[in-house]
Amino acid sequence: MKILSIAHPAVSRAAGRLRYRPFAARRDLDVHLVVPTRWHQFGRTMVADPPGDPGVTTHVMPILFPRGGPMKWYLHVYPRLRRKIRDVAPDVIHLWEEPWSFVALQACLLKNDAALVLEVDQNILKRLPPPFEAIRRFVLRRTDHILSRSPDATAVVRACGYAGPVTPIGYGVDQDTFRPTAAPRAHEREPGPLTLGYVGRVVVEKGLDDALDAMAKARTRARLVIMGEGPHLPALQARAAALGLSDRVSFERWGTPNDVAAFIQTLDALVLLTRTTEHVKEQFGRVITEAQACGVPVIGSTCGAIPDVIGDGGWAVPESDPAALAKLIDQIAADPAARLARAERARANVASRFTYAATAQALAAAWTQAAAAQPKRRDKLQKIEGTAESDDRGSRLGKTSAASS
Repeated sequence: MKILSIAHPAVSRAAGRLRYRPFAARRDLDVHLVVPTRWHQFGRTMVADPPGDPGVTTHVMPILFPRGGPMKWYLHVYPRLRRKIRDVAPDVIHLWEEPWSFVALQACLLKNDAALVLEVDQNILKRLPPPFEAIRRFVLRRTDHILSRSPDATAVVRACGYAGPVTPIGYGVDQDTFRPTAAPRAHEREPGPLTLGYVGRVVVEKGLDDALDAMAKARTRARLVIMGEGPHLPALQARAAALGLSDRVSFERWGTPNDVAAFIQTLDALVLLTRTTEHVKEQFGRVITEAQACGVPVIGSTCGAIPDVIGDGGWAVPESDPAALAKLIDQIAADPAARLARAERARANVASRFTYAATAQALAAAWTQAAAAQPKRRDKLQKIEGTAESDDRGSRLGKTSAASS
């Protein structure tokens, strides 16, 4: 079965493409991946890694409209996509893109007899401005299968007209990079306050102000280390100073995945305290699973998918509730055995739900189900099965004749 997967998050071999590696062991799947030559996101320009990835044939292709102002990346299209679809002749086209994007519309119009599978994250239901709302409904009516990051994301596509099957899918973790360290953590090296950490964009919606307020309220003199950049950084530094926390709060710049893993490995717990707003609701929180893969439990808010992703590998506190967070910090500091138990459960959570093998299994299941539901594909499969059955029957007859003679 031929798959054409269109995915701008797969520009990097060290990140988005890792989910395709398990397909190297699948002889029943011929997976082709289309990625943009260059990608612009969150103020960074990424140049696509060249082809040559295990488990997939990668096609690096130029795009038009890579930056659409307030519409971000939703305007991009591939001018050579028609030719690529013709050359690959896929049974399934899979888009790791939202249904209102121009590239989703482009693939929908060019797909011919291929089944269409969409992978969705958007978990806030809101009416989009023209023409995006019309594009979303047009694409969803022609989609054969949805891969959904969360129940909230499923509810959004259902509300917008999608009535077909849904397969849940998480994000895989690179366990070669994100893994426990043999070195003792901060509280193990020398008894004292917990070391809490945050990795990500420094924006007001991430609730880091709540972490500072909680530190000021808690009896435990916890430390907080923030790795990331963003517009809220100066205000956060000023708030730490105003609360008398400057000696316990420090900041580090972005790094490579290896840098992030090394940073997480020094923590006693990671925090992700996102606040729900009109435009923000945590869709997954990949840093949760990265921390858990390192054996670091996570303190998360109740925003969006955070509690479900954490599972029992950490703790959830109400959004925007520094008092509840302060109480939890004191409890965690007073019970090292409970921290260790949560850390073990964090690793188990990743091993059971968020490996690349689990992600690949969800992809393959959705692709297979979508292809089998297509009338022409079903006829093709029936012909193949019929031919195999006929060959098997002929083989048995031949053996019977030989035995009789």
